[in-house]
Amino acid sequence: MVLVALAAWPIGLLIWANGKVQHTAALSGAAATPGTTYLLTGADTRDAATGDDGTVGSRTDTILLLHVPTHGPSALISLPRDTYIEDIPGHGPGKLNAAFAYGGAPLLVQVVEQLTGLTVDHYAEIGMVGIVQVVDAVGGVQLCYDADVNDPESSMVWTAGCHQADGRTALSFVRMRKSDPQGDIGRGKRQRQLIQALMSSVSPRDLVLHPSRQVTLIKAGTAAITVDTDSDIIDLARLALAFKAAEGAGGITGTPPIANIDYRPGGVGSTVLLDPAASATFWAQIADGALPAGVVGGLPG
Repeated sequence: MVLVALAAWPIGLLIWANGKVQHTAALSGAAATPGTTYLLTGADTRDAATGDDGTVGSRTDTILLLHVPTHGPSALISLPRDTYIEDIPGHGPGKLNAAFAYGGAPLLVQVVEQLTGLTVDHYAEIGMVGIVQVVDAVGGVQLCYDADVNDPESSMVWTAGCHQADGRTALSFVRMRKSDPQGDIGRGKRQRQLIQALMSSVSPRDLVLHPSRQVTLIKAGTAAITVDTDSDIIDLARLALAFKAAEGAGGITGTPPIANIDYRPGGVGSTVLLDPAASATFWAQIADGALPAGVVGGLPG
């Protein structure tokens, strides 16, 4: 009876977890490109966790492209939300995160594919409230930032150094931008740091020994994450493994080549201009797994 129960538990858990996964239409149906590409966003609706700053509807402050090539290192690339897009279909020029505000996940996927030349195979969206729930579910995470911060807009209050952060502190940590001298680039680094901290805090051995923690994490994770209609709990597990590979010593993290972090083309405010000369080569190398492992991109100059 005990052996049967032990064998049945993971199967039942998998079926139960898969039934809790939330879905949304997101993918473009474009022809596949080599490797596997994930698009991950942080959907920032105005709610009790984020506060009311007058924003109507949803936006995305976090846009991450995770690519697993057929051969070569996996890459986790932060796309600055203010990246200048010459033509958002149906809307003209604007910032990358405006695509999400205009047309939700489907339009954002289309614009990212247009920008990178990579077809998005899987889409995952986490609500900002979800960050609080997931971080609290793992018992908090250690985060580091080498400056004192008192930022009213994100509610981040921080003393330089490393600290154990609960869910709300982690949320402020990844939302803070205006008090960071590197703006969106610095925020992207902190977002990737939180992902790494979350991955490191979940021990497979601990999960096996504590089934109740499995249930708690699955409840928090599936409540927080929405995926495309073709993805399931197995795809989320593969996503987690791809994250670990990209954040590890043999992976690639960073940003695309940036030409100007305060590009003002007129009509859309201050934007981030990707380097037009280097971008095509950069995305081709990401697709082919041709870049060496390490940190890429960063501030211009």
